[in-house]
Parts: sequence; structure tokens; C-alpha cells
Amino acid sequence: MKNGRIAIPSNGQGGLDGTRAGHFGHCDVFTFVDVEDGEIKKVSVLPNQEHAQGGCMVPVNLLSENRVNALIVGGIGMRPLMGFRQVGIDVFHDDQRPDIKPVVMDLIAGKLSEINNDQVCGGGGGQV
Repeated sequence: MKNGRIAIPSNGQGGLDGTRAGHFGHCDVFTFVDVEDGEIKKVSVLPNQEHAQGGCMVPVNLLSENRVNALIVGGIGMRPLMGFRQVGIDVFHDDQRPDIKPVVMDLIAGKLSEINNDQVCGGGGGQV
């Protein structure tokens, strides 16, 4: 990915030196990484919203409104994945490393794969 905004579900304060949340719907914040010409230009953080109202689509709409082009997740359910696809956000999968910066660098370098339908989570009792 040479240009665009990457979102990473993050723990605590987030940021490039932070760690990724295990499941995007329950993250504390989203770390946004703006990429221009294959280089990181800006890093910002946006608090996640409660999604009791609107369910899985709340984070989808939140990221869409913030002009996100790509999302890196360790896990995601089918409904939000379909939502991200509908709004044109590409969802990439990496469940191996908890640190944010290495997976961002891998995405910029083209080393991450888009998530497949068979990689989605079943969800935890209806939660996402």
C-alpha cells in the first residue's frame, strides 16, 4: 500500500509503538497511519465507540467516516467484514505479532494478505 490511511485496532493509548487489540470490536482505540508514497506521514489515534446501538456496523461507519482505506486485524467476524467490504475498506489479516509498527511496515511493503472468508471469527456469544 503506497498511499492511504491504515487503521489498526489498538490497546490502551495506541500509536505506532503500541500493541494491537486481539479483536477489533473491543479495542480501546484505533491507531490511524497515513501513508504517502510508501512512507508513514502521520500517526493519529481515535477512541473506539461503544457499539451496543448499531452493533457491528458502528466501527465500520466510524472508520469509513475517517477515510480509512485499509484495516489490519488479528480477528474479525463475518458481519463487520462484509460491512467493511461494502464501504470499500480492505481488511488485512495478521494474528502473529502484537506490535503495531511491524505489521504496518509489512502492509506498506505488500507482505500482508487480505482476510479470507474462512479466516473470520465465529464471534463470542453474539458479540463482535
